[in-house]
Amino acid sequence: MKRPTTSNTNPHEAVSRPVQCHRLPAFPADDLVAIRRAFRQATPLPLRQMWLSKPDPHFAPAAVRAGWRGSSLLVFAELTDADVFTLAKLPNERLWELGDSFEIFLRPVEQQAYVEFQVAPNNQRLQLRFASPAAVEHARKTGSLDGALMRHDAFTSRTWVRPKTGRWFALVKIPAKSVGESAGPLPGSKWFFSFSRYDHTRGRNQPVISSTSPHTKPDFHRQREWGTMRFQK
Repeated sequence: MKRPTTSNTNPHEAVSRPVQCHRLPAFPADDLVAIRRAFRQATPLPLRQMWLSKPDPHFAPAAVRAGWRGSSLLVFAELTDADVFTLAKLPNERLWELGDSFEIFLRPVEQQAYVEFQVAPNNQRLQLRFASPAAVEHARKTGSLDGALMRHDAFTSRTWVRPKTGRWFALVKIPAKSVGESAGPLPGSKWFFSFSRYDHTRGRNQPVISSTSPHTKPDFHRQREWGTMRFQK
């Protein structure tokens, strides 16, 4: 994989134009080579640290691609990582506190509620739905995610860890009904999105975080800085 640039010179480069989300060819979900081939024509979205004047010395590149099939959004992330690990053992744990985590934020433009989905390298998942920005602030003040947790299986995922090459991969399949309040078809619709990560390394106190969005502050919930995704027919 061609590694994305780590330049932080243009804070709006990643999301200045809507990302065109195209229909993907069929592929076996357990074949990493076939998956990479299927996503080859999708726009690569690099993760960056736009709130910094230059990247953290320990910043590791990552890129995300998205497409759709049937009634689902498909997301594929390729993440470089010097120490791939997580302590997560159960569904809906606070993955970003337990190790490496890949995060997906999605909101159809016509609604206020949005979802936050997280995947750990061992394929543990966290599923959250916030009714509004006020719900996020409430969760922050109380320290509780109980009001946002989605108890049913909102999405599926598969991960691959390659410690010898310092990488891990995540394939995520998200049914439109898990995100949108209306039952309309994906083609022709438009969603706001952001892809982010927590890159933990054992022995360091703080993770290195990054995002596809040009955040001016390290806060992934700043929706005004998210990108826009258009589903092509």
